[in-house]
Amino acid sequence: MGPASLLRHPLSEGRPETPRPRPIGHGGLPMLRPIVVGLDGSRESRAAADWAAREAQRRTVPLRLVTAWIWRPVDVPSAQESEAQRLWAEGLLSEAREELAVRHPELPIEVEQVSDLAPHALLGQTEHAEMLVLGSRGHGAIAGFLLGSVGQQVLARASVPVVLVRSSKGDAAQGTRSVDQDGGEVVVAIQDRNEPAEELLEFAFAAAAARGATLRAVHAWSRPPVFAYNPAAVRKGDEDGGWEGRVEKELLDALAPWRKRYPQVEVAHRIDLAAAAEVVLQAAPNASLVVVGRKTHRPALGIRIGPVTHGVIHHAPAPVAVVPHG
Repeated sequence: MGPASLLRHPLSEGRPETPRPRPIGHGGLPMLRPIVVGLDGSRESRAAADWAAREAQRRTVPLRLVTAWIWRPVDVPSAQESEAQRLWAEGLLSEAREELAVRHPELPIEVEQVSDLAPHALLGQTEHAEMLVLGSRGHGAIAGFLLGSVGQQVLARASVPVVLVRSSKGDAAQGTRSVDQDGGEVVVAIQDRNEPAEELLEFAFAAAAARGATLRAVHAWSRPPVFAYNPAAVRKGDEDGGWEGRVEKELLDALAPWRKRYPQVEVAHRIDLAAAAEVVLQAAPNASLVVVGRKTHRPALGIRIGPVTHGVIHHAPAPVAVVPHG
């Protein structure tokens, strides 16, 4: 097993998530939650660390660099191999911290080695984190990070937002925008306009405020099915601007409390009669960050992140934040 595979182990069973209270600092005040980034030595994870450092500086919170190193249960390493693995992880963290400290001299940067399988290590870090940042491979990679065991398991189980960042080199080769543009919009996908997730809107508005960026709320809708039509429903749909006008009003009503809470954030919206993932991806090329949601309930069979989120994280050119909500 090479160093680049350290964050790609499968998640074993029998380790349920246990939420813990927020840590308390001196004087009884809550400690600032760090932005945690997982490092595995790959170009993608270094791009994630660079993005996370800028985000931590915007939000004035600490940055924590984490790497997990452990042999799979079927491996029987010698003492020398284990020590070499530990030293490699130590060097990786030290080098990354030094590089980021040069670019962000005022940013508090912590490092931590965790002797555990990568999914366990990363999920454990999220208990007291602001968010978790991971590197992502190119668009639609069949065996890429997002479809690998770590990315899938962490996305589906994390209790905090997980941000997936592509490497800038890969983006440049594909002619897309940089992984981090302060001037770009923050795009948030709202699937339920009547009861939008508070966690989703809180994260999106805070991200836009930290960047001084426009927040663009996008929503896909569909007309009522033909068999549900009746004369009264048709007349009602034609009032107040028709069905689309009613949908737009409901979306604006949902955004109103958040616009009041974040008056400095300019808000735009887009409503389309189309597939939800398509609507989000059409807005993504001009975005510095795309924010999508993930329901936290566990399906009976397997672990899923939802079809819209799945499509967006594989095809959006910008970093994608996946926000868990009830």
